Amino acid sequence: MKSSITAIGTAVPQHKFKQSEAAAIISERLQLIPAKKRLLRFISKATGIESRHSVISDMGHLSNSKSDISSPDLTTAGRMALYKEHALPLAVSAIKQCMEQSDATFADITHVITVSCTGMYAPGLDIEIVQQLKLRTDAKRTAINFMGCYGAFNALKVADDACRANKEAVVLVVSVELCSLHFQNDDDLDHLLSNAIFADGAAAALIQPMAENRKSLSIEAFNCDLLPQTSEDMAWHIVDSGFDIVLKSYIPEVIESGIAEFMEKLLKQEAITDVNHYAIHPGGMKILQACETALNITKDKNKHAYHVMREYGNMSSATILFVLKELMTHLTSENHQETIFSCAFGPGLTLESMLLKINQPN
Repeated sequence: MKSSITAIGTAVPQHKFKQSEAAAIISERLQLIPAKKRLLRFISKATGIESRHSVISDMGHLSNSKSDISSPDLTTAGRMALYKEHALPLAVSAIKQCMEQSDATFADITHVITVSCTGMYAPGLDIEIVQQLKLRTDAKRTAINFMGCYGAFNALKVADDACRANKEAVVLVVSVELCSLHFQNDDDLDHLLSNAIFADGAAAALIQPMAENRKSLSIEAFNCDLLPQTSEDMAWHIVDSGFDIVLKSYIPEVIESGIAEFMEKLLKQEAITDVNHYAIHPGGMKILQACETALNITKDKNKHAYHVMREYGNMSSATILFVLKELMTHLTSENHQETIFSCAFGPGLTLESMLLKINQPN
């Protein structure tokens, strides 16, 4: 029995920063020399991002406060304390929005899967969600951590397996990423790039066994592969000053060289010759453009990814669920049985994808 995504909810922190404002803030925080200021402004503009959200209200102001992410004294432990403080409220907000779109109730949820690469603690977010929303205490819980931007795909795989094994399964997938907690206080080019694109957000998706009379996205297949020669070019390390991302500027070229063959393998696996819609993780403007070139698609075909990137930036694993939600809001009965190719990229370099089919009955 196939599974399907029946509802998606999203949430972002209340603190919103225009991209131009964020660039000025970061320049002030890092006390950049004029040449580096110009470089940061160029990078920020080139991202195509207009605004981002953060759980940190004073992210641009240096202080000695332990609650201020810009304090040089704030350790990884301090950042994890902030993650624990802010993750649950954001998750609950996304979950409630998700459940409002569904005929399922909190009592129906049989599985809870949490996803994050920006924070960890135990007892963890999964248990806090069960307690906060008074879910069944015997709900099966899985935590998927530290996998980067493609983490939600692994959560959807676990959810799909649960639904195929149990026709009564109702699986809640929750991704929470607080990337702004890992701001790095130096002018290294990799850090300037990551500080210019990453943001905070949460998304929740409900996955249930396929029902023909329910509007949903049927999960048809998954595919995963590695480009091992680039394993050190996109990486995520735990250091004393938080989590440190390595994101080399030539990653888009690497993705462009492998994404077409990667998609073709998935389509051949399912004997599908045509893709109608695309939901690509907006890791950055150049990544989206590289995918369009390699897959021979127009920017309009990729419009939902651009919308999410423009309005929210890159929220790591949560981002692809934002893109799928944006796509779902534009579907009509005319799109019934059309296909969606969705993909994301992360450390490894990992290419992760899935094929979806639209179930939009009259």
